[in-house]
Amino acid sequence: MNALDPTSTRPYLIRALYEWCTDNGFTPYVAVSVDDTVRVPREYVKDNEIVLNISFDAASSLQLGNEFIEFKARFAGSAREIMVPISHVIAIYARENGQGMAFPMMPSMAAPAADLAPGVQAAPATPTASDAVAPPSVQGPTEAPESKLMQLVPESTPPSSAKEGSDSPEPPKPPPRTRPSLKRVK
Repeated sequence: MNALDPTSTRPYLIRALYEWCTDNGFTPYVAVSVDDTVRVPREYVKDNEIVLNISFDAASSLQLGNEFIEFKARFAGSAREIMVPISHVIAIYARENGQGMAFPMMPSMAAPAADLAPGVQAAPATPTASDAVAPPSVQGPTEAPESKLMQLVPESTPPSSAKEGSDSPEPPKPPPRTRPSLKRVK
């Protein structure tokens, strides 16, 4: 690594959101994409993903490093050692209100071109200036069918206006504010 290759912002953002959750009395959860490099109880993995509670009450010996998240936790009464590469963290959020941050898939986790459907090209593996996901209004569709994107959306969507296309002089009223929740978009 040289001066032109800065370290990823992902581990720093994960630590900051973990600290924010604990300082505000929230329960920090991490959503993780599971493959052979992730050490978690496989019986709790669904669709190659698992959500882990990393609060003080649920995890012991928690280490939020730059390369791995490591801790010990109990699953159905038996103690397990958990090790998650930072690159496999999909999101970190508060259980109580869903506030947090989702992260894009790392290039190493993207599907190989041979696994894609015919006619579909893999998304470029060029890293961005920040590892954080762009706001939902800016985020475009993903091209690889296996990649998953998570975004915060309101818990209930307001009904759309039936006046679309009318020449009404008054602007449409903004929808009522609702609390955001984490929604997985496939």
